[in-house]
Amino acid sequence: MHLTFVTPPVLVGKRPAERTAGCTHVVYLAPNTYELMVVAMVEQSGQHRVDCKDLVYDRGKRSDFERWLQSDDSDLYLMWTVNLSIDNDLEAIALMLKHRPQCHIVLMGPGPTHFTERCLPDERVIVVRGEPEQTVADLIANMSDGGDWTKVQGISWRSHNGVVNNPSRALITDLDTLPLPARHHLEGRKYYNPKLKCEPYTTAVTSRNCPFHCIYCVPSSLTFAREIEHRREHGCKPPIGMRSVASVDREMEQLCRMGYKAVGFMDDNFIWNEERTLQLCEVMRRHGLVWGCQARVDAITEPIAEALGKSGCRYVDLGVESFDDKILAYIKKGITRDQIYHAVGLLKQYGVPVKLNILIGCSPLETPDTVRQTLREAQRLDVDQVMFNIVSPFPGTEYYQLCRDNGWISTGDYVPSDVQRQSILNLPHLTARQMERSLFWNNIRYFLSWRFANRQLRQFTSWHQFSHACRALRIKLFG
Repeated sequence: MHLTFVTPPVLVGKRPAERTAGCTHVVYLAPNTYELMVVAMVEQSGQHRVDCKDLVYDRGKRSDFERWLQSDDSDLYLMWTVNLSIDNDLEAIALMLKHRPQCHIVLMGPGPTHFTERCLPDERVIVVRGEPEQTVADLIANMSDGGDWTKVQGISWRSHNGVVNNPSRALITDLDTLPLPARHHLEGRKYYNPKLKCEPYTTAVTSRNCPFHCIYCVPSSLTFAREIEHRREHGCKPPIGMRSVASVDREMEQLCRMGYKAVGFMDDNFIWNEERTLQLCEVMRRHGLVWGCQARVDAITEPIAEALGKSGCRYVDLGVESFDDKILAYIKKGITRDQIYHAVGLLKQYGVPVKLNILIGCSPLETPDTVRQTLREAQRLDVDQVMFNIVSPFPGTEYYQLCRDNGWISTGDYVPSDVQRQSILNLPHLTARQMERSLFWNNIRYFLSWRFANRQLRQFTSWHQFSHACRALRIKLFG
């Protein structure tokens, strides 16, 4: 069979959805490691011709997409779909079925896992729910060998009687059995992360999911799909999956051979315990890669901060959301304001750049005053970067049910929105308009301040890095 993994161009709206985190539009392009792992799983059999077509990277238009479809001979198209890309991907499906009426189309990711029926507009479309690697491999094996693919676990499909949801598939318990992402399909593409200021850049993952219970939280797009399906089946969050340090070491060695210089780890939480983190830091130090990760403030110890500083870590994303202890307790964040200050102090002590993630409207206790106070606290900490987002009531979260029950969703029910730009909530003390204005002006005050500009300008080593970062900042501030 000829299989093509497709990222369609912008067909609906003005900007492409970011498909790795899954809740914003693209600010800077990054490879979708989750999709590349599925590609690698399919290629393991050696029986299929596999291609990857990214029309967002290629800056393709509708006409380019249709022209390519007319000349293509794929038997099966696969797309990684997030909530923000559903409308765009449904339009892409319509064009695929128009120009390639004999093909099948497979959708993976959190979008079709939750909005399953909506993502099945035709009998030739199949949804892979939850964790996709083994399900996609089994589905393709059955389709190519003439087996009964309609019996594959973890899929949904449309029959003449309606939508059929097959039983869920068990989670992969040993992540080391998965192949490394098929990055050879990225040959000729260059990615750059403004936070790392080093290239070539790629992304990687060492673990899946998060055990904490923040009421608003949506993890990255792979673990969100995993979580939606597991909650549906078992009524609770899925267990954490971790790769061994040896497995991560092999991947970093491969990246060095391929010429990569920088890695952004997409784990929902990179730091799980001191022993594993110190071992991973040693792996990164030995390979000489520049890197960054996401972590909780209560995971930062002095030995970890020291190891991060010595191993080439150039950013740690800390999800702090607010500096108000009442709000932090309400959203079940499990941290305090004092812990935020302690973690930031340790990281700065050992020269590790810190990025704070602030979430406007994450609690009905939020007011214009608490938003202003959060900005003041973030500025006082004098960290490397601050990211402001607006909370979205994602289906499957406790916050969604709370907002829906209280009538706080201005659109009546959830509709996908860009958390870096839009609000669909009117909270008791904070309207959608106030949240959007707070986001915009907080970004302006922070990113256009002399303090931020001076710190960033000293870190650029080329005009290319500077121009790329300016382009990303323009998109972030003004769309």
